Amino acid sequence: MLSSHGRLASEAARRAEVLVEALPWIHAINGKTVVVKYGGAAMEAPELCRQVIADIELLKLVGVRVVLVHGGGKAINRLLDRLDLEVEFRDGLRVTDDAAMEAVQMALIGQVNQSLVLALNEYGEHAVGVSGADGRTLECRQLDERLGHVGEVTQVNCELIETVLDDGYVPVVASVGCGPDGFYNVNADVAASKIAQALGADTLVYLTNEDGLYAEYGDEDSLISLLTRSETHEILEGGTLTEGMIPKIASVAEALDAGVGDVRIINGTFPHSLLIEIFTDAGVGTMFTQDEEE
Repeated sequence: MLSSHGRLASEAARRAEVLVEALPWIHAINGKTVVVKYGGAAMEAPELCRQVIADIELLKLVGVRVVLVHGGGKAINRLLDRLDLEVEFRDGLRVTDDAAMEAVQMALIGQVNQSLVLALNEYGEHAVGVSGADGRTLECRQLDERLGHVGEVTQVNCELIETVLDDGYVPVVASVGCGPDGFYNVNADVAASKIAQALGADTLVYLTNEDGLYAEYGDEDSLISLLTRSETHEILEGGTLTEGMIPKIASVAEALDAGVGDVRIINGTFPHSLLIEIFTDAGVGTMFTQDEEE
């Protein structure tokens, strides 16, 4: 049986092995631009939120240019409920009339964004909160008049985000856009993909409630660990995806087509999944890569 000193030495050795395994990945990602889309259950559970924030902080400290893009559907729903306003969805998108748009701004910009900035800044002065409307970062037009202020992104202006990154901060971007007639509610997956494309990001990560993409939905043994850009398009066009996964995989394909180096879909409810995906050999989700050059 190991003595207490022996157990401590064994645990220290195990931690050292983890760091050694991470070294080549740390070297490879230093100076790279990584866009992380954050939302869902990982944002709602306080302990999971702390772990995600710690992961992002560590990425920054090893020299990664991190952009955090977030939604906040549950926060919006809670505020709408307190205001006695109806929550309505069509085709998976929130119907956003004038009153609902004000609630979206209050929840995403005033509450969720500032909470994430505060959490990151507990480690130091490391984060700056912005919305997609700031600096006209996300320019939009109305997606569908039946949906009200739901925006389709027409242009991304990255000057503000680039300035924040160059100054050594993590931009925390709320998925609210702007247009000639006011503010727009933008799907956070779409916002993250568009921003990653405009930045020419090396990696785009979706923190979701799913482990990744399954060949057979519901079969945990069918998780796909790696897909090329061509294979991604084949799956997208094959008609086998669930309705909820179609827009996410479409945004993955669009990001790859635009030159984003790789895209990951990982389960944000798994502790420190972001670090495991980026800094270990195995990873934890589905990685989408560019096709190999022939």
